[in-house]
Amino acid sequence: MAINRDVVDALKAKFEAVLPHLDERQQRLVLAGEAHSLGHGGIAAVARASGASRSRISLGVAELEAGEAPLGRARRSGGGRKSLTETDPELVTALLALVEPTRRGDPESTLAWTTLSTRKLADELTGAGHKVASDTVARLLHENGFSLQANSKTLEGASHPDRDAQFSYINEQATAHLTAGDPVISVDTKKKELVGDYKNSGQEWRPAGDPDKVKVHDFKGELGKANPYGVYDLAADTGWVSVGTDHDTAEFAVETIRRWWNTMGATAYPTASRLLITADGGGSNGSRTRLWKTELADLATELGLTITVCHLPPGTSKWNKIEHRLFSHISMNWRGRPLTSHEVVVQTIAATTTRTGLTVHAELDTGSYPTGIKIPDSTMLALAESGALTRHAWHPDWNYTLAPTPT
Repeated sequence: MAINRDVVDALKAKFEAVLPHLDERQQRLVLAGEAHSLGHGGIAAVARASGASRSRISLGVAELEAGEAPLGRARRSGGGRKSLTETDPELVTALLALVEPTRRGDPESTLAWTTLSTRKLADELTGAGHKVASDTVARLLHENGFSLQANSKTLEGASHPDRDAQFSYINEQATAHLTAGDPVISVDTKKKELVGDYKNSGQEWRPAGDPDKVKVHDFKGELGKANPYGVYDLAADTGWVSVGTDHDTAEFAVETIRRWWNTMGATAYPTASRLLITADGGGSNGSRTRLWKTELADLATELGLTITVCHLPPGTSKWNKIEHRLFSHISMNWRGRPLTSHEVVVQTIAATTTRTGLTVHAELDTGSYPTGIKIPDSTMLALAESGALTRHAWHPDWNYTLAPTPT
């Protein structure tokens, strides 16, 4: 018995509405069910209405008539296209052999990474007889514990064996000073900045299509560079920055501490008799810099303060409190903004604040600080013999105290 056209049209409309929502096996069984209900000629009618092949519909009819239990999946086990790793079992081994020479970090770690692009890896593998696309390479890398990684600034040289012990010593000194109500400051030089119409990293909100125009090349101009030297008061959460226009020397560093004390420190700590300074081991406030010690000795006598200095161990400069409690916020505050003058540098630093209450004072220091000043052995010996310079028993090269002496 021929099935009329109206039935075929009705089936076509039903299939268009239902089949897109079903998986492959469900579609096959629905088609088979309609064909079975129509009887003789049903398979041909359903094939015309759905566009499916008769063999596919016949397979579904056979499944229905056999009364098989639901499979819980679209295909029988083992059906469908084989995965690439099954058809090419050496593919993963070949991929790992390519990226292994570029591995970074601990080989026992569950996370590894590669600097090769997936496209380049796919080309290398295809040339070696493993036909594969770049997206498949990316998937295989993820499955084997790889991910894209950027560089991280964490290595600063070999770790000193007394690193942790020195940090414990600094903590003991800081706790003793703070408990007694004496100030503890962290000092350092911030990165020198070109002054003028130069590009500054970062972005800030501006009208669309109206960026600040800056010079193409970063050659030092007439305004030179700004040398910001900072003092961070741990207890008060305040900062002081002197923006120098000359050289970053020990004399400039101590002058910044002097200005901080005379402007802020003496008022915040009127009864203090001691001052603790934590500093890096190099630069203008380096542990081996004689001028730093002689200038601090003069400052101790001038202010009537016993000044103790504890240097951070080698390779730990980024752990200095001033780096992440003061300098990082200054950098964020002037990101994307050309430092067109020394006044702009000073005002931008002074405008730096945080939600936790940080405030910063900044001023310009146009003083002259010549380089090349040599301190003779006799001067250092005199400081030690007079009691002005006392080195601690624990790492005397890192820890020492400068006491006031009669003029």
